[in-house]
Amino acid sequence: MEGLLEHPGYDGEKLRRVSEQLPCREVQAGMLLSLMGEPQQYCYPSLFIYGHRASGKSHVVNVLMKELELPHVTVSCVECVSSALLFEQVLLSFFGCDAASLLPRSPSLSDFVRIYKQRTSEFPSKQTRYIVMEQAELLRDASVNLLPALLRLQELDNVSVILLSEIVWDKFRPNTGCFEPLLLHFPDYSKAELLQILSAGRNPSYSAEFYSSYINILLGVFYTVCRDLRELQHLAALNFSKFCEPVAEGKETETHKLWKNIEPHLKKAMQTVYLREVSRSELSSGFALHVLPYYSKFLLIAAYLASYNPARTDKRFFVKHHGKIKKTNFLKKNEKTSNHLLGPKPFPLDRLLAIFYSVVDSRVAPTASIFSQISSLVTLQLLTLVSHDDQLDSPKYKCAVSLDFISAISRTVNFDIVKYLYDFL
Repeated sequence: MEGLLEHPGYDGEKLRRVSEQLPCREVQAGMLLSLMGEPQQYCYPSLFIYGHRASGKSHVVNVLMKELELPHVTVSCVECVSSALLFEQVLLSFFGCDAASLLPRSPSLSDFVRIYKQRTSEFPSKQTRYIVMEQAELLRDASVNLLPALLRLQELDNVSVILLSEIVWDKFRPNTGCFEPLLLHFPDYSKAELLQILSAGRNPSYSAEFYSSYINILLGVFYTVCRDLRELQHLAALNFSKFCEPVAEGKETETHKLWKNIEPHLKKAMQTVYLREVSRSELSSGFALHVLPYYSKFLLIAAYLASYNPARTDKRFFVKHHGKIKKTNFLKKNEKTSNHLLGPKPFPLDRLLAIFYSVVDSRVAPTASIFSQISSLVTLQLLTLVSHDDQLDSPKYKCAVSLDFISAISRTVNFDIVKYLYDFL
């Protein structure tokens, strides 16, 4: 720890608790505290905090707000899919249900400003209010006047807006121009800092020196390819039991033997970084319902629909304004038998992706991550590759899961798969 935080406007005991919860982020926390000033003082109108994923942005801000008991509202731009939800959450947190109920059914920005100004005049705050916007890069897709208005909200009241983002401000700035926020960068954790943070989460059954040696070996393997703290914490918890196997034989001090035992497991984990792959037995036991990544679940749902629905019914299920199409118009003599009794049929990759982009509840770019998750599903034998290895341009797959399994997966993402199955029309 580089030292306790100090600020004349806050209680020393509270600052000590903040320092204990923010290892290796004392410098950033102290800088942010200096910008915020004392509770009753006006803060800078808007702060833009940026840095890579898992660099401590949200954690530092949330700890400061909660431990120092500052009036604030934390808004996730992923959850607030519309401006109406954003306005409602801000008014509800600062002024209660009565203020939020004043919003019309489809509130505009002027409605929010009017109600906010009215409530601040009736209930002035002695301290600065803070609006913390997580995943703020999604505001670029919102109304063009929303972000500029948020950055100037201090003209109405002693309020400061803190934007947390993984992208730099130059790629964030609106083309129409706006009030420029103050920028604060959170750098990636260094190897020494990761070692300190990961070692703090040691198993109490083992000595600190033993666990620190394990973390040092783990970072020696993964640090060049992965510096995501959350992913490294997952890898540390996943492989520690293998590292400890020689300990039962009384060989805890033989570092070379411990390394030889863990080396093949770390090499295997290197191939699935970020994918969080699990075994087939764990999948069948229901463990995968919570372990599979979010988009992998939708990919599996799309694969099941492609395997058990005729291709010509895709327009009925996945195209808007398709008109009324009766099932009797589709039926042929060879379709009197249920598709579920006939078994899964192969489908091309482009059809899988078309269905996936239709059923997923947010816009997803066709990145390498999506394609790697398809490969991961094949490795887990949830999908089967049925095309030849030389057909790289149009591979074909089959879905290899049961209706009960896909129904359970669908429930975890609130997707009613039965409505999209041809056999259940």
